[in-house]
Amino acid sequence: MKTLTLNLVSLILLSSVLFSCSKADNGIYFNKNIEVVTTNVTYSAIETEILNLINEHRTSIGLNALKTLNLISGVADGHTNYMIEVNKVNHDNFPERSQTLINEANAKSVGENVAFGYNTAQGVVNAWLNSKEHKKIIENPDYTHFGISTNSNKENKNYFTQIFIKE
Repeated sequence: MKTLTLNLVSLILLSSVLFSCSKADNGIYFNKNIEVVTTNVTYSAIETEILNLINEHRTSIGLNALKTLNLISGVADGHTNYMIEVNKVNHDNFPERSQTLINEANAKSVGENVAFGYNTAQGVVNAWLNSKEHKKIIENPDYTHFGISTNSNKENKNYFTQIFIKE
């Protein structure tokens, strides 16, 4: 009986260690939907340029410049990495990303633009502005904050996720 109890306690402790830890990568923690919840974000040159180009466009048409929020970029990064993993540009799991930002950033509304294959910030921003639906998100006067993620796959093709929120 004593051995059975000891084995049971050992099994419970081992299970709690194995199943209580989140998957981590360089301080970025993922939930089960591969969405990032972090504020530890570093922006690449192309990401910074995209943020600047979007704000330049918005202010040129009389809209407010958006504030960068690292939490949004972290969530965007999770989706960019997911698109690379499945090798497909998509909006999969958008409701989960949106809910994360509602819960963690007090978002009232959330919009998202994704892209694939562009080599320059100007190229991807031009493509979004030439698309009625993407442009509508960029030019939404209610949005207050945004974030960006760009990463490349093994063939050096760029994937992009840009998320906008109204706080």
